[in-house]
Amino acid sequence: MEYRQLGNSGLRVPVLSLGTATFGGGNDFFKAWGSTQVQEATRMIDLCLDAGVNLFDTANVYSGGMAEEILGKASKGKRNRILISTKATFPMGEDPNDFGSSRLHLIKACEESLKRLGTDYIDIYHMHGFDANTPVEETLKALEHLIESGKVRYIACSNFSGWHLMKSLSVSERYGWSKYVAHQVYYSLLNRDFEWELMPLGIKEEVGTIVWSPLAAGKLTGKYRRNEPIPENSRVAQGGSPVVNTEADEVRLYDIVDVLAQVAEETGKSISQVALNWVLQRPTVSNVIIGARNEEQLKQNLDAVGWKLSLEQIRRLDEVSEITPSYPYWHQRQFPMLNAAPELYRC
Repeated sequence: MEYRQLGNSGLRVPVLSLGTATFGGGNDFFKAWGSTQVQEATRMIDLCLDAGVNLFDTANVYSGGMAEEILGKASKGKRNRILISTKATFPMGEDPNDFGSSRLHLIKACEESLKRLGTDYIDIYHMHGFDANTPVEETLKALEHLIESGKVRYIACSNFSGWHLMKSLSVSERYGWSKYVAHQVYYSLLNRDFEWELMPLGIKEEVGTIVWSPLAAGKLTGKYRRNEPIPENSRVAQGGSPVVNTEADEVRLYDIVDVLAQVAEETGKSISQVALNWVLQRPTVSNVIIGARNEEQLKQNLDAVGWKLSLEQIRRLDEVSEITPSYPYWHQRQFPMLNAAPELYRC
């Protein structure tokens, strides 16, 4: 298993991690992802550790806390061998302070996550989304408190826009507080918006990228093919997809899958493995979160590493998945000599 530095930190993480949104199945949305319970979760964790994957990603909102509880029980006795990443910000109750990134909510959310996970520290603590109603200074000071108290090792963010992340980094630098070392983002061959601003920012500011849904909620697995119905047992069909797609995305999907299938045949790999490998070769990417409803899916996804697509194969995938960006990015793309990372504008 390859390990990479997580942004501008001393922490090394495997290029793959196991996402636990499939653990629990606590409501209709998450049931569409999976309903993995403790016994199977334990086997999956052991499979990951055998493959060198020691990072497990969860969140307090996954099945209302059930995913954290299952992860805690399934990893019992292995805490010194694993890294745990969890998140806070989204609603966990009906109270006006049961969401957001306020000092009050974050300290409470962190304590509750620690209890569910059965541990006394979190390795990577993410802000699951940007809270525009709380001063950035309040959020980062609360996170600094959690770090100084030994409850959190590293902080990260998720689903931020460019200015959200840059403002946060600036505030941390101004006060000498810990910075976000990683940004967990949606990025796949089907949706490459991340490249327009967040990837160049990550390169310049040394923020590592952790990718969620690299297979576009299963659309890049090969199950979705031209002129064929959507699989009835898929997350998309069951209303459990966290990914919003436009009609243009649906049109592009089949062209992308056609090229993925060609490359899969050339490499002797599956369509899913090719799609994952493409993401792993992108700038700033430190880790890609893989999900699995069962052990067989997990084994398949673990085989996405240990080999690399050729430059020519990457070029073909880049070309078929390319889309004209929004302003001002399409304008900036015309002047690559002015960009800090001009290679991002070549397809």
